[in-house]
Amino acid sequence: MNNLDHARTWIKTHADMVIDAMRIYLGIGLVWKGLYFMLHRDELANVMDQLGNSWFIPLALAHYVVPMHIIGGTALALGLLTRVAALTQIPILLGAALVNLPRAMYFGPRQNLEFAVLVLFLLCLVFAYGAGRLSMDYALTKKTIEPHPVPSTI
Repeated sequence: MNNLDHARTWIKTHADMVIDAMRIYLGIGLVWKGLYFMLHRDELANVMDQLGNSWFIPLALAHYVVPMHIIGGTALALGLLTRVAALTQIPILLGAALVNLPRAMYFGPRQNLEFAVLVLFLLCLVFAYGAGRLSMDYALTKKTIEPHPVPSTI
């Protein structure tokens, strides 16, 4: 039980490192998804077909989603311009959630809506929190991050 208490105490005093680990993982995942869309254009085309017959929206999204996932995901993983990188991803994931929303009431083998909403939520957390000590933003600005004191339990 002592090891579990020690782990909880460490997490409470190093919350910025936990959020940094989530930010790095999220950034790598977004880069991976951007590369996937770039290599599997038919998947992105299927998503675009759900948007209707407008020619401009699918074309604009195809030229926005892939580079923003790759560039923004890399920036998130490195912690460079963290809030800006998260902010550029939020409209993409909001759109992905809205595209998958009509199928939300059907029980079936799907995870697109749940995954898009989860990533959207995590991006909002990263946007609100910013970069921690495992980021290029931290290294470039030399700001200090004070660990939060842990209240003693009696």
